[in-house]
Amino acid sequence: MNQPSPASPRRKVLIADDEPLARQRVRRLLDELPGYEVCGEAADGNAVLNQVASLHPDIVLLDIRMPGMDGMEAAGRLQALDSPPAIIFCTAFDHYAIDAFGVQAAAYLLKPVRREALADALARAGRLNRLQRQALQVAPADREERLAIRTHRGTELLDVGQIALCEADQKYVTIHHTRGESLCDYTLKELELAYPDDLLRVHRHTLVGVRYIHGIVRCADGQLAVRLPEPWGQRAVSRRHGSAVRQWLREHQPG
Repeated sequence: MNQPSPASPRRKVLIADDEPLARQRVRRLLDELPGYEVCGEAADGNAVLNQVASLHPDIVLLDIRMPGMDGMEAAGRLQALDSPPAIIFCTAFDHYAIDAFGVQAAAYLLKPVRREALADALARAGRLNRLQRQALQVAPADREERLAIRTHRGTELLDVGQIALCEADQKYVTIHHTRGESLCDYTLKELELAYPDDLLRVHRHTLVGVRYIHGIVRCADGQLAVRLPEPWGQRAVSRRHGSAVRQWLREHQPG
């Protein structure tokens, strides 16, 4: 049986199932296997995305039929991350197996899950892809932060590094990212305080993703603007934030 070496770092596992008894049974099985620790539990797809954002599990044991967002949709959203956790489906239904390949699941287990099958699936999930290995080799503070956004479509999960621009309009903030746009109920201040290394304030109504700043320009009317790649273009820099933006550019931009 392939099991991680006891000397290896313990891999964090999130258990997602809407049945408490099913979660308890899987937790007992994991307690018997060296090299793994349960970092959290979730009862539906939205909770899965929130838990992944906050707990950064290495592996998600995911039921498919759950209330609200089901496991298959949650898995699809997780796969959009730059460095997604490995996914192992645990379900009572065998007819989703083909769909599981579409979301790159590491394994597909039928309930009741057997200890040997779970150990084998965890070992396969432990063969991390290149991006995941890189993420595990850096200090936790340097790993990609993830943001869970509550929208009218449910919960969306974004790598903060995908955010190019955040713009406030009355009560809501529009987050422009590499996969499109998302409207959320976070304030700019909350985002700025949570991700100071990733988002830079350039205006009372605007934060920009620092990795998307291509420079600063002076417009015809004399106002400063940060230059972003298409499709985002330029965004005005207020007089109040101009010196801070210039200081950031001096410290971080080459030349």
